[in-house]
Amino acid sequence: MQQSQPVANAWRILFLLFLANLFNFFDRSIPAIIIEPIRLEWSLSDFQLGLIGTAFTIVYAVAGVPLGRMADTGSRRKIMGWGLTVWSGLTAVNGLAWNFWSFLLVRMGVGIGEASYAPAANSLIGDLFPAHKRARAMGIFMLGLPLGLLLAFFTIGAMVKAFDSWRAPFFIAAVPGLILALFMFFIKEPKRGGAEAVQVAVEPVRQPLRKVLAIRTFWWLVIAGLTFNFATYACNSFMVPMLQRYFLLPLEQAAVATGVIVGVTGLFGLTLGGWLADRIHQKSESGRLLFAALSMLVAAGCTGYALFSGHIAIGLFVALFSIGWLFSYNFYTCVYTAIQDVVEPRLRATAMALFFAGLYLLGGGLGPIAVGLLSDYFANAAMLAAGATQMNETFKAVGLHDAMYLIPVALFLTMLTLVQASRCFTRDAARMRAGMLEAVPA
Repeated sequence: MQQSQPVANAWRILFLLFLANLFNFFDRSIPAIIIEPIRLEWSLSDFQLGLIGTAFTIVYAVAGVPLGRMADTGSRRKIMGWGLTVWSGLTAVNGLAWNFWSFLLVRMGVGIGEASYAPAANSLIGDLFPAHKRARAMGIFMLGLPLGLLLAFFTIGAMVKAFDSWRAPFFIAAVPGLILALFMFFIKEPKRGGAEAVQVAVEPVRQPLRKVLAIRTFWWLVIAGLTFNFATYACNSFMVPMLQRYFLLPLEQAAVATGVIVGVTGLFGLTLGGWLADRIHQKSESGRLLFAALSMLVAAGCTGYALFSGHIAIGLFVALFSIGWLFSYNFYTCVYTAIQDVVEPRLRATAMALFFAGLYLLGGGLGPIAVGLLSDYFANAAMLAAGATQMNETFKAVGLHDAMYLIPVALFLTMLTLVQASRCFTRDAARMRAGMLEAVPA
C-alpha cells in the first residue's frame, strides 16, 4: 500500500498541541496535590475528596460528545482556542473558592473547557500524520501528560510553601494557558483525511454515532479505556495523600515522589513506547494492541506487588510503582492510534469524544470516588478492629492504602479487554479502508 507523508507544517502544529496538552494536565493535577490542606481546612472525608475528581470527570465526559461533533464539522482551532481560554480562566477562579461546594462547581466548569481539547486535537493529529507515523506523533502529543504531571507534582508543593497558601498555584497556572490560547486561533488546519493514502470523501456522514458504535474494536477499546482511566485517576487523585499518611512524607516530598511515578516514567514510556509500537505495527497489524496488553500485565503486577509489600522502604515502593507506570503509558500510543486505524477521518473527533466519554464518565469518574468510599470503609474497619471508638490519621492511612488495591485490579482488566480488541482489529481496519474507497465518487 502507498504510504502518504506528514502535512508540511505537521511538526510545528504538533508542538503547539503538545504544549496545550501539557497545561491541560498541569491544571487538572493541582487539586490532587493540595488535597490534604483542603481536607484539613474544610474537614472533608475521602468520599468528598473523591467527589471533586469525579464531578470534574463526569462533566468532562458529557460535554466532550457534542464538542467532538463540533470538531468534526467546524473549526478545530477555534474550539481548542476558546476551550483553553475557558479552562485557564476558571482555574484562576478556583483559587477564590470559599468552601467545598464553590470549589466543586468551579472544577466542573474547568471540565467543560478541557473537554473541548482532546477530540479536536486527536482529529488534527490524524490529519497531520499518516498511519505509519501516528504512534510516534501521538507519543509526542501525549508527552504533555507526564510532563504536565511532572511539572505540577514538582512545583505545586513549592508554590504552596512559598506563598503559604494552597490557592496560589491556581492563579499561577492560569497565566501560560491564557497566553497559549491566543496561538491556537492561528493554526492552519490541514484538509480532513489529508494524511491518508487514499482520497477521503468530503460529504458529511449520515448517522455518525451509529457508524462509530458499529465498530467492534472500538467497543473493546472503550471498555479498556474505562478500566485504564479508573486506575490512572485513582492513582493521580490519591497517591500524594497516601504517601503522606501511610509513609509519613511531608507534602513536598510526597508530591515529588508522585511526580517520579506518574511523570518521569511517561517521558520514557511515551517516547520509547511510541517508537516500539510503530515498529511492531509494521510487522503485525494487531501487534500494537497485543504489545499494550502485555504492558498492562506488567503494570498490574508491579503496582500490585508494591502495595502488597506494605511498609517497605519508600524508595523501593516508588521504584516498583514507577516500573508499573512506565509500562502503563504504552496504552496511549497503542490504543489512541488503533482508534485512528479503524475510524475514518470524517468521524475521528466524534469517535474520540465517545471514547473519552466512556474513559472519563465510567472510568475516571468512578476511580476517585470508588477509592474514596473504600478508603472510608477500610479506615472504619481498621478502627473497629483495633477496638477504638474515635477515628485518627493512622486508621485513615491504612484505609487509603488498602483501597488503592483497586489500581492493579483495574490494570489487569484492561489487559484482558485489549486482548479482545486485538482479535477483531485487523478486520475492522480493513473495513474502514474499504469504506473510504466506496465513499469517494469515481
